[in-house]
Amino acid sequence: MDEDGMPIDEGCSFGAEGKSGSAKPQSAPSNNGGGESGIQSLELPIDQIEANPFQPRREFNPDEIASLAESIKNHQQLQPVLVRIVDGKYQLISGERRLRATVHAGLKTIRAEVREADDRLVAELAIIENLQRKDLNPIEKAMSFKRYIDEHKCKQDDLARRLSIDRSTIANLMRLLELPQSILDMLVAGEISAGHARALLPIGEEEIQMQMAGKIVSETWSVRATESAVGELLRAEEDAETGMKVTNKSRQKRKPVPPHIEAMQQEMRMVFGTKVEIKASARSRGKITIHFNDAEEFERLRELLGSAARPQLRVAG
Repeated sequence: MDEDGMPIDEGCSFGAEGKSGSAKPQSAPSNNGGGESGIQSLELPIDQIEANPFQPRREFNPDEIASLAESIKNHQQLQPVLVRIVDGKYQLISGERRLRATVHAGLKTIRAEVREADDRLVAELAIIENLQRKDLNPIEKAMSFKRYIDEHKCKQDDLARRLSIDRSTIANLMRLLELPQSILDMLVAGEISAGHARALLPIGEEEIQMQMAGKIVSETWSVRATESAVGELLRAEEDAETGMKVTNKSRQKRKPVPPHIEAMQQEMRMVFGTKVEIKASARSRGKITIHFNDAEEFERLRELLGSAARPQLRVAG
């Protein structure tokens, strides 16, 4: 494992071993790389490495960087960072934590591997590296997906195949970006979890979403409690739409929804991000009603339902 807790590729060629901080004169590699593998290992001055423009991570824990810096000083650098050459300059592909820690340690050079990679591959490698970081917040992941899809004009399915991850992972994270910025800020700050945020998606009005988010924090709701509160809110909205007066008596008269139907309704609400109702008869016949609040939400649902890759729903039991 390297300093970041990542498995080291046994096939990597690290080059000559030497202390971090003792620069080794190297000629600038050509764009063709070195050797048959197209990879060169060398000791690079830190000030010659430019930042990765596709880096999804925006926050770096200072304590973790300081701890990694101490490890590098005591045990040297275990794995090189990856760089490429762009317009005659070195640009970081992966290993920004190691680079920052090396700077923090006061060293002047860092061991690096030079590889050939176009912008698309660099973006994919940056996403993959950061997906494996448990402390990368969901919004940073979602923004990296959105930027990739926008820049490369592809669909979620295409990105999922290239990253070898499930499409629902991408879809669920990107859906979070539809929430108000104040809720996204709460998610980034760790005040609410991604599960809390997803539970708020079926609520159509931003103001109500923000009020509910405030209660999650002030009353320390669990995700399950949040889903229950959202479900109650949606049922109240249904009563208002049908003109029924919401009273305890009327609620008691209402035919209870079977647990498996309620579970499927909740699952579909999470998938579509809006209120969904399932009406089923004893003969296994019925209907599914998907609600929308405006033309924009209608278009989003129409695109989702009409796409070749439809949402995959679990069968509730």
